[in-house]
Amino acid sequence: MFTDSANDEGRPLADRLRPTGIGDVVGQDHLLGPEASLGRLVNEGRLHSMILWGPPGSGKTTLAKLLAERAEMRWLSLSAVLAGVRDVREAVKSAEATLRLGERTVLFVDEVHRFNKAQQDAFLPHVEKGTVTFIGATTENPSFEVNAALLSRARVYVLRPLDAVALEKVLCRAEAELNVSITDAGKVLLVELADGDARRMLNVLETVAQLSDGAIGEELVQQAAGTRWRRFDKGGDAFYEQISALHKAVRGSDTDAALYWCCRMLDGGCDPRYIARRLVRMASEDIGNADPRALQLTLAAADAYDRLGSPEGELAIAQAVLYLASVPKSNAAYRAFGAAMEHVRETPSYSVPMHLRNAPTRLMKEMGYGENYRYAHDEQGAYAAGECYFPEELAGRRYYEPTDRGLEARIRARLERLRALDRDAAAAQ
Repeated sequence: MFTDSANDEGRPLADRLRPTGIGDVVGQDHLLGPEASLGRLVNEGRLHSMILWGPPGSGKTTLAKLLAERAEMRWLSLSAVLAGVRDVREAVKSAEATLRLGERTVLFVDEVHRFNKAQQDAFLPHVEKGTVTFIGATTENPSFEVNAALLSRARVYVLRPLDAVALEKVLCRAEAELNVSITDAGKVLLVELADGDARRMLNVLETVAQLSDGAIGEELVQQAAGTRWRRFDKGGDAFYEQISALHKAVRGSDTDAALYWCCRMLDGGCDPRYIARRLVRMASEDIGNADPRALQLTLAAADAYDRLGSPEGELAIAQAVLYLASVPKSNAAYRAFGAAMEHVRETPSYSVPMHLRNAPTRLMKEMGYGENYRYAHDEQGAYAAGECYFPEELAGRRYYEPTDRGLEARIRARLERLRALDRDAAAAQ
């Protein structure tokens, strides 16, 4: 399951163009610059255990190999997709043998997030003793996918998606390797199709080169590429980053940005029902009583999607997104609920006051249940001024503080009037 040499036969273009030196790596200057921590490590020829976190095609494997070469260390690699604990043990045994001969080993684990806890734990004693220098590569957030014990023994470096400048440099190398000419329009389209992934771009270019007998233009690139691809992982970082962006755009009342992120998620394959559920949450959390219709509309949008399906039902979800982003905002209900729940957990289980208890039987009435309860509808203005509905120990407690936005401004004004009546009733006693 592990290898210490590469097979040059039939290698794809992306593999043939792997940088042969640290200076050839593009798009990661924030890590490899002379003043960057990893850059200083490279210049000194040293290496420590690390996790390289970045999107596909950003150069994680390439960088790991170059770091091992620069530190003059032996290279072993495992794929977490195929390997298990037994393979880890075999790799460590091999590393121990070469260590006795004075040669240190880099153990590279691709897609380390696919290892479970037990598999990740298998590395710990060997990393701790220095038997291997561990380098893991992952597209997922290590905070969630890598054990804390392993994280504490390895520094995390974040690789960025390759920008247009970096991708154009890669294209220039590809032109020379394939001995082809790419038009400016073809390069622009290849860079756009890459979406930050050099491997994807080179795979498309290699297909195009097989179809072309001359200059490679925009039309030929589009023909070979087919449908454009966007970064989206239904269970990974991109998923949660984009729903976060949608939520924040709605909260910030930016209708266009909110619609953009909604469409990005739908286009990426997100279940529209998930978006609909999140919109229901936004309606209560960020709008609340400033516009109660928001909750009604999101529920209606979810129901419309269930009735119509895709793509027709997606329009109802988009309508709900635009409405939520457009209306006045209030998190007063959200804050009130959180404060009340926290207070309930922190205080004793106070008894319900006698005057608030129901008295369905004669015995309960004789015991004083419901005695002196004031029926609000029989009071002036249908409000029993001065009545306390809390346990006695919590009288006067407040959780809900309406804002002065939307319908909640009217709610606030009414509550202030009622509280004034309570103060007057208390003063008259």
